[in-house]
Amino acid sequence: MKPIVALVGRPNVGKSALFNRLLLRGVAIVENIPGVTRDRIYADCEWQGQEFILVDTGGLLFDDHDDFTDLIRKQAQEAIQEADLIVLVVDGRAGVTPGDREIAHWLRRAKSRVLLAVNKGEGDDALNRSVEFYQLGMGDPHTVSALHGLGTGELLDAMSQALVDLPTEESEEEDEELRVAVVGKPNVGKSTLINHLLGEERLIVSPHAGTTRDAIDVPVTINDRPVVLVDTAGLRRQTRIKEKVERYSSLRSLRAIRRAHVVVLVIDGAEGMSSQDRRIAGYIDEAGRALVLAVNKWDLVQDTDTSRHAFIDHLRWQLGFVGYAPIVFISALTGKGISSLLSEVLESASQHERRLPTAVLNEVLHEAFAMHPPPMDRGKAIKLYYATQVGSRPPRILAFVNDPRRCPQDYKRYLEGRLRDAFGLEGSPIRLHFRSRR
Repeated sequence: MKPIVALVGRPNVGKSALFNRLLLRGVAIVENIPGVTRDRIYADCEWQGQEFILVDTGGLLFDDHDDFTDLIRKQAQEAIQEADLIVLVVDGRAGVTPGDREIAHWLRRAKSRVLLAVNKGEGDDALNRSVEFYQLGMGDPHTVSALHGLGTGELLDAMSQALVDLPTEESEEEDEELRVAVVGKPNVGKSTLINHLLGEERLIVSPHAGTTRDAIDVPVTINDRPVVLVDTAGLRRQTRIKEKVERYSSLRSLRAIRRAHVVVLVIDGAEGMSSQDRRIAGYIDEAGRALVLAVNKWDLVQDTDTSRHAFIDHLRWQLGFVGYAPIVFISALTGKGISSLLSEVLESASQHERRLPTAVLNEVLHEAFAMHPPPMDRGKAIKLYYATQVGSRPPRILAFVNDPRRCPQDYKRYLEGRLRDAFGLEGSPIRLHFRSRR
């Protein structure tokens, strides 16, 4: 699970501008009026190999109690509770305000470490102005300018170091725990599947969609390995979500995917694949989780080799972007195919955390370049120097080249295909990144 870094502070101190600057892309709306950001916004961020999730929050006010400020304060409080690191953003031009003091007092009770970012730090006297923020008791102020990008690299360095220094609370036994999330549309048989795996009616099962409303962790041992099965609420299209409870249930289901190592996407074999199944598969792939496709209710279908091949062909055509995912036909009600599903889950988890030998990795990629040279771009082509694996879950490959911009997306997919031909990696996505050697 990636660590979470939350940006908090008063309205209009530049949190969203700093959020966008640290991400190097415009994700949050930025306006020169307070109160634009209301919900908290999540985005993946990376700095010098350190990956984390950056969260933008609404401006905090304690002297106003209308409906919106109360909701914004609640959203910020939830972000603070789940954050591993908090960055208090203040306005260097305005100086220390009563609102800054109140937020600082509030953050002293937080369990997470706090860094202080003094924004709007343009001008020759910016460092002198930042000195007064020592009185907040939040440690050394980091002077930045979200508008011009000044000091943001140093702030990212401090954030990365703080994340590296985080105490490890998990024991070795907890580290070995494999988290498997079971997801899908409402009423496809997720709870029935987990009950069958457990051998008991642990979870409520009903023919009515929406019975499960929260992400429920169920510990179990599979082949002598501790596993946490996560039953999730059914994910339907956002336009069809009307109740507030269901909206929160969907958010918890999406969060369960992020926390999992392997995700089992349950598809209704009797109804066939839907566009919502495709959306869920896309979210799982984007999150970088290992994936197994479980075609449930296959006992309601006339099971022949022809029907299976036709269904597999349809899935591969609709879900070509997750072609690495194994497909298992099951019946959660009768237990048919469950043992095969468990085998695929454990194998996908193994491939997801796999380390590739550097020498063989370079041999495969150089051979791929030689067999099918990359296309020319304005008379020049991308040239590979060497590659190395920089992470797992999923395997992340960093290739050093002369010019990363010259590699088209279809050639990148070709290289990923050659890696799969060489190493397998069934059930796991691959992340192939290019970087200039300079």
